[in-house]
Amino acid sequence: MYNISGDTMNFLEKYGIVIKNEELLKTALTHSSKANEERSKSYERLEFLGDAVLELATSEYFYLHSNLKEGDMSKTRASYVCENALFEYSKQIGLIDYIRTGNGVPKDTVSIVADCFESVLAVIFLEHGFSVAKRFALGIIVPYIETNHEFIHDSKSYLQEMVQMDKKTVTYEVISESGPAHDKTFVVHVLVDGLVFGVGTGKSKKEAEQNAATDAIKKIA
Repeated sequence: MYNISGDTMNFLEKYGIVIKNEELLKTALTHSSKANEERSKSYERLEFLGDAVLELATSEYFYLHSNLKEGDMSKTRASYVCENALFEYSKQIGLIDYIRTGNGVPKDTVSIVADCFESVLAVIFLEHGFSVAKRFALGIIVPYIETNHEFIHDSKSYLQEMVQMDKKTVTYEVISESGPAHDKTFVVHVLVDGLVFGVGTGKSKKEAEQNAATDAIKKIA
């Protein structure tokens, strides 16, 4: 039986939340590498559910507490539910110490920590319903919103977070390369699920990709 210590439960109890199903909370904190080692369940299904709960909670918040247009709400929400943001929230509540990973897999890997945050949110939702899960999530997130904290600092990362919410993929293609070696100009297309969404030019591939991502963001929004 997985024994959850009092310290582990404290990160939820300070929000007035008690989880009775300790086995489910164990699963929410278990990466697939650990699950494979002990032939148990990983957090992957819970993460799927938690992602949806988080999206609804934050979408409702921006709808009720801002006058942003639909596209701007999507962009703003993306910045507060991206992996970097979820990693920061997890550090704040002391979640990382209790993540269970297999040999050689760091428990503080950003993507793993972000997944565990969403998985724990799913456990709260299953035991206590949406209102409690929303209160928990927004209690952590809203202070960052109110201080305009930035988690995404470049267009490529922003675009990646926007399309990941719809489980889509982003790729970049160099369309043309011109000019002498010391003064080249690159033209890049950015594709979302194989469709061209933006074009950018720059003196380096990196600059052109950033400009293409900026162009795509404008069109998606």
